[in-house]
Amino acid sequence: MSVTLQDLPERLDGPAAWIGAEMATAPERWLVTLTQEDIADLEQAAAHFLSLDRDVGEITAEDFPLRHFHTHLAGLRETLLHGVGVEVIRGLAVHRYDQKMAAAIFCGIGAHLGSARSQNAAGHILGHVRDIGADAEDPNTRIYQTSARQSFHTDSADCVGLLCLKAAKEGGLSLLVSAESIYNRMRAECPDLLLRLFDSIATDRRGEVPEGAKPFMEIPPLSWHDGKLTVFYQRQYIDSAQRFPEAMRLTPDHIAALDRFDALADDPELNFAMQLQPGDMQFVYNHAQLHDRTGFVDWPERAERRHLFRLWLSLPGDRALPPVFTERYGDLTIGRRGGIITKHTKLHAPLD
Repeated sequence: MSVTLQDLPERLDGPAAWIGAEMATAPERWLVTLTQEDIADLEQAAAHFLSLDRDVGEITAEDFPLRHFHTHLAGLRETLLHGVGVEVIRGLAVHRYDQKMAAAIFCGIGAHLGSARSQNAAGHILGHVRDIGADAEDPNTRIYQTSARQSFHTDSADCVGLLCLKAAKEGGLSLLVSAESIYNRMRAECPDLLLRLFDSIATDRRGEVPEGAKPFMEIPPLSWHDGKLTVFYQRQYIDSAQRFPEAMRLTPDHIAALDRFDALADDPELNFAMQLQPGDMQFVYNHAQLHDRTGFVDWPERAERRHLFRLWLSLPGDRALPPVFTERYGDLTIGRRGGIITKHTKLHAPLD
């Protein structure tokens, strides 16, 4: 059933409809600095888990027993689901940790927030975001494995988390934009184009195809469901899906709508940028925000090159998703949805 303007609100005014220029000047809305007591709590919980000698991918909240920081994490979940939808936790002493310790802390925090989901067909619940020399022009390349700019997009989970281990020599800024603010601008300025974003546009799976599925998904970039706006977007993957003859053809109006969406996401009035420092953990609610990363120049020394851990999390108490999201998530059960699953997937957390 096609969406009409009568089906959509004239404006969204909740806390997730923020303006980037305002967020940039008010870091207290999204930046939290760990105290020494917080760090000690996280470290003792990680030491307990590591004493169990298990794969980090198996960590649970019970395996990561926090004395007080779990209270902050419960508040963080509320911020993600019902607040501004983004938080950066600063001050983790990653320079003192080996990768196993850093991974235990990050995945332990994730276990208190929700359920970790597979980020690729291999079943990795702990992703490594770094340039491995992949070709950004190859339609089967995952863009985060290059040094190229990513463009604004969403990931395939309720929440995406990053832990910065090493920063690039130059660039690699993290950018965020509110899908609700983009909606508000398009609803006011170009409502006919906005409607085209509610069509079932094809998005390339980039070679990671569940058994029996098409090599692309047909999920609208924007969905209005159960009184909430949900975004699902990766322009490069929309464009590369046109290589499949059976994919819905993009009309000139679709292209104009996508171009307008991209232009608004790139508007410095709407988005804001941050440079993640080693030890920073960034958590972003994926259904209401889009994220991006600028291109970067890396260090020549291998040990110093930009490297981030990534988590995809499914959050208890989250919104219902439209049925069409089964094409991406399979199971839409709240708290257990998201990720990339094929018949060969086995969940684990590689440290290399």
